Amino acid sequence: MRRLSFCSNERGAAAVEMALVATPFLALLIAALQLGLVYLSQSELEVATEKTARSVLTGATQTAGLTQKQFLAAICSDLPALMSCSNVLVDAQAYSSFSDSNTSAPKLTYDSRGNLTNKWSYNIGGPNDIVVLRVLYLLPVIGTLDFNITDEFGNTHLLMATAVFKNEPYQ
Repeated sequence: MRRLSFCSNERGAAAVEMALVATPFLALLIAALQLGLVYLSQSELEVATEKTARSVLTGATQTAGLTQKQFLAAICSDLPALMSCSNVLVDAQAYSSFSDSNTSAPKLTYDSRGNLTNKWSYNIGGPNDIVVLRVLYLLPVIGTLDFNITDEFGNTHLLMATAVFKNEPYQ
């Protein structure tokens, strides 16, 4: 019977190599999927914002007398099922000129329990008003190794779509 020394025994080498390679590979795979989800969600948020802005621009939202809650439901109806309506935030403000408008991302503030404390405006203006519609979405993300794109409370990433337009002179 032939005896093998510990150094020359190669049984299990493939399992050890797989264990060394599998962890970084899975982390990279999860990071790529997460990044793809971020880009998909951003694109869908922009499409929903554009559709909703069109209804404000033409005066359909104003003449229908939609409340802030109904307006949010209209935006949510244009979002895909993978996005939760409870994570959508809407800020609509009317201005007298384009130079006065504010299109920057708002700084979100939280209380000690992690609840948002921001107050959001719902002023979609009237005929010929300039409106800034900002739709924000808090996308839940999973951090993997050093790839962490969370920028808000509770492992979320803030997505924002903005539409700036002048309402038509509707009646």
